[in-house]
Amino acid sequence: MIEQYIENLNIEEFQRDLIQWYDEVKRDLPWRMNRDPYRILVSEIMLQQTQVATVIPYYERFMKLFPTTKELAMADDQTLLKAWEGLGYYSRARNLRESARMIEEMGGFPETHEEILKLKGVGPYTAGAVSSIAFNIPAPAVDGNVFRVMSRVCCIFEDIAKAKTRKVFEAVVSEVISHEDPSAFNQGLMELGATVCTPKSPKCLQCPVKKHCQAYQQGIDDLLPVKTKANAQKKTKLVVAIVQNQYGEYLVSKRPETGLLANFYEFMNFEYPGEREPEEYLLEKLSPMCSKIESIQLIGTFNHIFSHRIWEMESYLIRIHTAYEEQVAENTYLWISEKQMEDYPLVTAHQRILKECKS
Repeated sequence: MIEQYIENLNIEEFQRDLIQWYDEVKRDLPWRMNRDPYRILVSEIMLQQTQVATVIPYYERFMKLFPTTKELAMADDQTLLKAWEGLGYYSRARNLRESARMIEEMGGFPETHEEILKLKGVGPYTAGAVSSIAFNIPAPAVDGNVFRVMSRVCCIFEDIAKAKTRKVFEAVVSEVISHEDPSAFNQGLMELGATVCTPKSPKCLQCPVKKHCQAYQQGIDDLLPVKTKANAQKKTKLVVAIVQNQYGEYLVSKRPETGLLANFYEFMNFEYPGEREPEEYLLEKLSPMCSKIESIQLIGTFNHIFSHRIWEMESYLIRIHTAYEEQVAENTYLWISEKQMEDYPLVTAHQRILKECKS
């Protein structure tokens, strides 16, 4: 089956053209300064679902905080999540810390593809990327960019939304990968997909491997890759209260230890059933912990989009008067000052609301 996709591909010339182009144009990125497998692992985990430009400042700050697996393995939840705050998909951070702990227990970073694949949160793509870039192992690293490039180069019409399709692409890349320089080959495919062979309006005339690309030759690059649409995202309506007392402190609560945004802090919020006015509903929900409400002001409605859900948040600034000796209704709630906001990981959706509230 694989042979049909590569029978018209001059593999040696394809490797040479791709690697030569990559060596000439590769971007100067902080994780490319050396082949430290830990640095590469951190970058690859951060780059999942996140663009390069967004990742760079996070990566540089993260590596200053946790320069080796030893520091990361010892990190507490609050420090870890604060360092990751804003990147989303927070299970990545926890898995990365668990990987660091595994590496420390091993006495050093594993040096085989099979052992790297055993690290927490490391799937076939990340294992392939770290193996090839850090240790020059000819392992395939198939991400969205590689799906796109290879589907066009080889005219692969398999649906990339299906899990089984990854095996097809991994088999194809395994056949064509350079064994002399798998690091540059894999990074070249990623770079090509990110900068030239883009999802829409690919820059085919600038492509270093256009003479090898079957989709370009046939004028069907816009038909590939094939990807069926995912199910619609579930929308949840919420009312959010930024509760502030006369001392300028904010009332927050800590999310559960498991599930979405685990261990992050958030402002008071409640799922809105829509049976009455949201302001009235919110005040009722807050009444057990906020008895002396002085004012309520609409901030606006904000949407926050996750991969499978959308939060639609009607948000209010609520000022109350309280005494320090008064206790809030549950011990999961606490008052934090503006200064303390720098130390507590606050969910990104609520950061936006707070920023709008202050503007």
